[in-house]
Amino acid sequence: MVVSRATGMARSTIGIGLKELRSRDNPRDLVHVRRRGSGRKKHEVMYPRLVEELEKLVNPATRGDPESRLCWTSKSLRKLAHEVVERLDMWVCATTVGRILKERGYSLQAPNKTTEGRQHPDRDAQLEYISEKADRCIQHGVPVVSVDTKKKELVGNLKNAGREWQPKGGPELVDIHDFPDQAIGKAIPYGVYDIGDNSAYVNVGVSHDTAAFAVASIEAWWKLMGSVRYPDAAEILITADAGGSNGYRRRLWKLELQRFADKYGIVVHVSHLPPGTSKWNKIEHRLFSYISLNWRGRPLRTYETVVKLISNTTTTAGLIVTAQMDEKDYPLGIEITEQQMRTIRMHADEFHGEWNYTISPRITESC
Repeated sequence: MVVSRATGMARSTIGIGLKELRSRDNPRDLVHVRRRGSGRKKHEVMYPRLVEELEKLVNPATRGDPESRLCWTSKSLRKLAHEVVERLDMWVCATTVGRILKERGYSLQAPNKTTEGRQHPDRDAQLEYISEKADRCIQHGVPVVSVDTKKKELVGNLKNAGREWQPKGGPELVDIHDFPDQAIGKAIPYGVYDIGDNSAYVNVGVSHDTAAFAVASIEAWWKLMGSVRYPDAAEILITADAGGSNGYRRRLWKLELQRFADKYGIVVHVSHLPPGTSKWNKIEHRLFSYISLNWRGRPLRTYETVVKLISNTTTTAGLIVTAQMDEKDYPLGIEITEQQMRTIRMHADEFHGEWNYTISPRITESC
């Protein structure tokens, strides 16, 4: 009677509770409020097919009928729950779908960039060939450079990805829209990274990323840094991607390298990374990645800003970077004839001569 008045519970309910307490032999059972097995059952128990069907939906290889709307939309918890309701005629909420997926080891994941085009069967062999060749050259004092064009950047009062420390409430103010026509122009950074010296030169162009621009950048590096670092060098090894302005199929690339070899009397060895391995180019992770870190969150308002941010890029390993502007015009659509190609003094290596070749200076008889 006293307990009933104090709690407001019916005397019959209190009696049932006392009866349950007296019937339990193990004192530990007293912590359980409900009888074992009581309460609403989990969805996967009520619907045995739920887990199997849900895994089919999230598995990219076997997620059901290709005509399903889910194949052509995002796999959010809400949409997964809606698809389950339609398929199995059962009610399940997004929270339950999330719980089931987490219990079975699923998690939200972004795509991982690992696949890059077709993989050539001799990919690994070519990479080993380049590595061995570069090691030999460095041991003998021959300069080895890795070259490539960094992603073109819009110049102007535009947002640049990333964040940097600023006074609270004082972020950089940039234009709302990032339309190309609102930019001053495009910055085209072409890098030449000296693998043996851990130094780099970046030529910031404003025109077009052509083979002539690529070789002009290499020439600028040689005049400013290479010839100083290697005054007695009679040859050089250039490692480059298989495509782009320095691709192995570019006729203008080879003709410009011949001009470079003739002008400076240097034998130019070239080795291209196999198709699908551009991210393995040393310049990507030893130079370009640090440039991106250095200017993250900073609006590239002027070309001077671009050059200064590149020049001030450093690493704990002692990377030194020099950057300059190149305002020359490099027109597109220059065609190289067969006759011009025959003037190139090029020798192909025995192993994949299309990727590995040497261009020697042309010496006239009068010399």
